[in-house]
Amino acid sequence: MSNTFYIPAVNIMGENALEDAIQQIESLGFKNALIVTDPGMTQLGVVAEVQNLLQEKEINSLVFDGVQPNPTVNNVNAGLDVLHTHKCDCVISLGGGSAHDCAKGIALVATNGGHISDYEGVDVSKKAQLPLISINTTAGTASEMTRFCIITDQERHIKMAIVDQNVTPILSVNDPRLMAGMPASLTAATGMDALTHAIEAYVSTAADPITDACAIKAIELIRDNLHEAVHNGTNMVAREQMAYAQFLAGMAFNNASLGYVHAMAHQLGGFYNLPHGVCNAVLLPHVQKYNAQEAATRLKHIAKALGVAVDSLTDETGAEAAISAIVLLSRSVNIPAGLAELGAKEADFDILATNAMNDACGITNPIQPTHEHVVAIFKAAM
Repeated sequence: MSNTFYIPAVNIMGENALEDAIQQIESLGFKNALIVTDPGMTQLGVVAEVQNLLQEKEINSLVFDGVQPNPTVNNVNAGLDVLHTHKCDCVISLGGGSAHDCAKGIALVATNGGHISDYEGVDVSKKAQLPLISINTTAGTASEMTRFCIITDQERHIKMAIVDQNVTPILSVNDPRLMAGMPASLTAATGMDALTHAIEAYVSTAADPITDACAIKAIELIRDNLHEAVHNGTNMVAREQMAYAQFLAGMAFNNASLGYVHAMAHQLGGFYNLPHGVCNAVLLPHVQKYNAQEAATRLKHIAKALGVAVDSLTDETGAEAAISAIVLLSRSVNIPAGLAELGAKEADFDILATNAMNDACGITNPIQPTHEHVVAIFKAAM
């Protein structure tokens, strides 16, 4: 059986990556860019900085800064209207996962037509999206380099998972200087999101030697740098290492896919409008406890990557040690202890479980749970 490895054609990383990226954009010949971002990036002056750098290269730009956390169908439609009105020849996403996902939706529908909901599922589109350059400002989602696009359907109260090679950006940019202003809570949530990506990719049924190497290295970097990045956000070494960690985790899950942490977290986010990284962090140990009945050996490897001495442990005790290490790291960066703190209600778990079982991310989970199992995991995470 063959494997296909997806990644953007060009990826620029490290301090001053932004300036290098602008030169790359100039070389691609684009002249009229739509910048897709959120109001915070505008208020912080980051949008103006990017626009000025583009203008120096005689590249015009317009701004759509209507992206909200957990971007919606309405956000995609509004951005499309701006793009069509001004006949933009490329899209630049600026921000974290919400900006990148919204931009992917805009760029995909721009060339394929129809409605963003038409592309829910795996590789549904027929045409490449409008060229997308993704400038990242958080260290977690890896959406700047993946073929995943998550859009909230506010009418159905669900998050649509669009997994499509045609939403892969042509250029990703990770400049830790743009991440220095992230508050501690966001740094923690995005860092635990990256950890979830790496762990789910490592226990995935689609894992291979390339994704394994990326996932384990990502876990090691998160182990060594997340706490420092959260509690000392001006430490640019920790910021840069977390940028590499989330990128490596993205390489892993972009190709090995994910599992039931994400399938369930998407439902919490869509139903209650909760932050994605926090939902992942809360669910992660509980889903892995369930997965341990099939993936204990792999979880023992994860325990080692998290710094646990595992040589004297069985696979089963090694898996338990991995789960304990995940919980310890989560607590050290002040992630909420359970779903009850986030406002989740047991009365909703039946519909949340039903929707989770239809989420494309669950396909590669090491075990395919029943509806009752998913409800039980939700309850355990309360």
